[in-house]
Amino acid sequence: MTLLVLSLGSNVEPKVNIQLAVKALRRKFGELSLSRVFESEAVGFEGNNFLNLVASGESESSLEDVQNSLKMLEDDMGRERDKPKFSDRPIDIDILLFGDSTGEECGLSLPRAEILSSAFVLRPLAELHPKLKYSPLNLCFDELWDVFDKTQQKLWPIDLSL
Repeated sequence: MTLLVLSLGSNVEPKVNIQLAVKALRRKFGELSLSRVFESEAVGFEGNNFLNLVASGESESSLEDVQNSLKMLEDDMGRERDKPKFSDRPIDIDILLFGDSTGEECGLSLPRAEILSSAFVLRPLAELHPKLKYSPLNLCFDELWDVFDKTQQKLWPIDLSL
């Protein structure tokens, strides 16, 4: 079994879509550990606020199979791939970590770069896996959150039953 850590985000009917995505991920991967859900302003474009969280579980599938399953789930939930990178979306699911994978694999760069640049990724990740190491810097996620510039991106926890 391989540790799988995902970032989920939505700003189109976000409460509904986050709940639907978590249910679908549980069907696919079984038991998941979840961070709290955080709300933040859209980054890179003018849009509705996003809801984000990090989910963690284990997978017997290959990275390629996991990636294909996640893209299919996004598509099934109405994700339009012809839109700009920074745009409204019903669901966005990114693989942050896949076991000890590092570097380029299956068109992904792991660990995912947004871990270091996006508060809405790092804060829930540090909450869920505080002592897990970010291998390129050999620092724990809680250490990375401690030194993160929190003035650039505001986010706040919300109550959402998952």
